[in-house]
Amino acid sequence: MPMVRFISGLLGALLLTVSCERAPEQSATAPPAGPAAFTQQVFQVNGVVQAVKPREKSVEIRHEAIPDYMPAMTMPFDVKDTNELAGLEPGEPVSFRLTVTATEGWIDQIRKRELPPGAGGVTTNGPPTTGTFRLVREVQRLEPGELLPEYHLVNQFSRPFSTAEFKGQALAITFLFTRCPYPNFCPRMANNFAAAQQKLLRKPDAPTNWHLLTISFDPEFDKPAVLKAYAEGFKYEPAHWTFATGQLIDVTALGEQFGLAFWHDENGGLSHNLRTTVVDAKGRVQRVFEGNEWTSDELVDELLKAAGQ
Repeated sequence: MPMVRFISGLLGALLLTVSCERAPEQSATAPPAGPAAFTQQVFQVNGVVQAVKPREKSVEIRHEAIPDYMPAMTMPFDVKDTNELAGLEPGEPVSFRLTVTATEGWIDQIRKRELPPGAGGVTTNGPPTTGTFRLVREVQRLEPGELLPEYHLVNQFSRPFSTAEFKGQALAITFLFTRCPYPNFCPRMANNFAAAQQKLLRKPDAPTNWHLLTISFDPEFDKPAVLKAYAEGFKYEPAHWTFATGQLIDVTALGEQFGLAFWHDENGGLSHNLRTTVVDAKGRVQRVFEGNEWTSDELVDELLKAAGQ
């Protein structure tokens, strides 16, 4: 019998992550917004600097709620000009302009500001002292060359399936939740998969034994009907791309084997890091992409290599 343990819903705050919150509540069967639903939006936001990362061209900010977009949260924001980061220090209150398009988001016009008397600010993401808990299995991080264990999930058509069914195919796995609004995070994972799908389908000499698997870690909301509607927004081909979810204990274990972490924060939203994995046709882990900097061309190259194993 596999070992089990309890994990804090906020424990991932100890990790270096990207975070995103749920968008405003939607009907459980309403199609979530796909890429076509986005237009450029601009918001003026206040927050407190948590970390400055010039090499990564980003700054982590604990920001106030952004009306009609997302609740208060802590997350890294990209900047296009690193001069925007000059002189910023953790703990400083700032205002900034957030611009969001269909495929990316960034901030600029970062200005230091004065907090009202008596107001405080969180300057670090320290260990949580409270939070919800969930039961998870004890699993080991998988390294390249190791076999992917079998996991049981449910697809967008409500059909139960096993990851063992993909044996003989190159398999790419990524994780998201459909209510994530920020284009640099979950929507980018879906957009990259969509682009890779089209490149492989249009490639004259491409193998046919490849498959994409997108797994939601928000099973409470992301029921099969929601996943199907979301998938249609990215023009998925069911023969080559499956959207799935499952028991939270299974999704957690599968994600942890690649270094994925997700948790509910104090605002009730989901925060997480990003992991995308390619498994070869023999069921062995070939490569794990961390974060969101990988491209659809890199994914296609890995899938072509994995299909020939």
